[in-house]
Amino acid sequence: MFKRTRSMVCLCVATALSAPPVAANSVELPDIGTTASSTLTIDQELIYGDAYMRMLRSSQPIVNDPVLNEYVSSLGHRLVANADDVKTPFTFFMIRDKNINAFAFFGGYVALHSGLFLHAQSESELASVVAHEIAHVTQRHLARSMEDQARRSPATLAALAGSLLLAIASPQAGMAAITATTAGSMQGRINYTRSNEKEADRFGISTLAKAGFEVNAMPRFFGRLADEYRYASKPPPMLLTHPLPEDRITDSRARAQGYPAKRVEPSLEYNLARARVVARYTGIQAKAAMDWFNRTEKKAAPALKPAFQYGRALVHLDNNELDEASALLQPLIQNDSGNHFYIDAMSDLYLAKKQAEKAQTMLERAEKSTPNNPVITINYANVLIKQEKNEEAVRVLQRYTHDYPNDVNGWHLLSEASIHLGNSDEDLAARAEILALKANWNKAIQYYTQASQIAELGSLKQARYDARIDQLMIQRERFLALQ
Repeated sequence: MFKRTRSMVCLCVATALSAPPVAANSVELPDIGTTASSTLTIDQELIYGDAYMRMLRSSQPIVNDPVLNEYVSSLGHRLVANADDVKTPFTFFMIRDKNINAFAFFGGYVALHSGLFLHAQSESELASVVAHEIAHVTQRHLARSMEDQARRSPATLAALAGSLLLAIASPQAGMAAITATTAGSMQGRINYTRSNEKEADRFGISTLAKAGFEVNAMPRFFGRLADEYRYASKPPPMLLTHPLPEDRITDSRARAQGYPAKRVEPSLEYNLARARVVARYTGIQAKAAMDWFNRTEKKAAPALKPAFQYGRALVHLDNNELDEASALLQPLIQNDSGNHFYIDAMSDLYLAKKQAEKAQTMLERAEKSTPNNPVITINYANVLIKQEKNEEAVRVLQRYTHDYPNDVNGWHLLSEASIHLGNSDEDLAARAEILALKANWNKAIQYYTQASQIAELGSLKQARYDARIDQLMIQRERFLALQ
């Protein structure tokens, strides 16, 4: 489901690896205070993290794919469960970008670029990047970098924070800003960053080991990346703020050798996710995607063959070659009927073949095995809407948006079902929630105000809308106070 993504562009704030460069004046950076305020508290970091995530939703091509989101979250939380010093909840998400990159920021948010899946040759290699980012969060490197700069500069912490955050989002402009803020601080920040990188490697390798991944995957992935771009005139964003000097690679390799050797079988789930990224999020043509599957399968273990069949099926499905897609998908789901990658694709296939009843039966059976699962529920609601069972879809989606209020997929479908039913107020309310998730507070409040005016005077529905308006106004003021 949801084969297309919505494109967005703005500043992203990260602790370790940079987001794509943006204009220095594209957004007001938050005023964190003066040097006297020292570092941020955990509660303050959570507030900043929520604000930055809303900015990202309005500015970056976030991948709102239920199946990939489930995979990335599962991988991330497996690592978090084995990490030290966890003080915040964690949220893992993907950005559609072919550049090799990942980054983390306040509040436990970790983003992975889709390009990582093309370069990480195993799940352990991808996990090594995620574990490194988790360590940046748990060790509070962004807050510590601010504190370090505040000690060595007479400038306010707000000015230092602004240049530091800009350095992470746009390295060349950010370094210039730091130099202008305080003479001689560039080398200090670089040294501090390298120290953070080694510390994140150390904690990341420990997390990898405890989570059951191959610890040598980290030095292997970073070493291959360094070799590939050693003489490149334009290295990937990951290397601009994530330097890989030889001593760091050597250090990570030595640390990995301190753990018992562990053989990890190739992960089918990782390769299914990788195939989905290649088929739908690389922007390449169908023939190029098929060529990639054919080339890569020749070097892969036989147990991973289903992932390549799945990837080919998605390419056929997206090109409306339904018989070819069906011939590939049917054997896959017969052999692994509970696999959410296959269930999601079969749901799309049934809808394309005008067989929505079969999709509904399949999803109801899957729901019994994994109740309240986001992938199953969002597909089920979509199938109900396609069958014009909009009242039932609304009931499903009201529960879903209550449980997963930050998933724009649920709000989009609730808006669609409400439109079909002629419920203009519910449509406005759903669209208002999407706007609020993107920090478009004024428009969100406007939509809720219109919904309240449409609702019956004195009704519970109107009271709900009015209460939500009050909540959004408080959130807006808190958000604006950060700027």
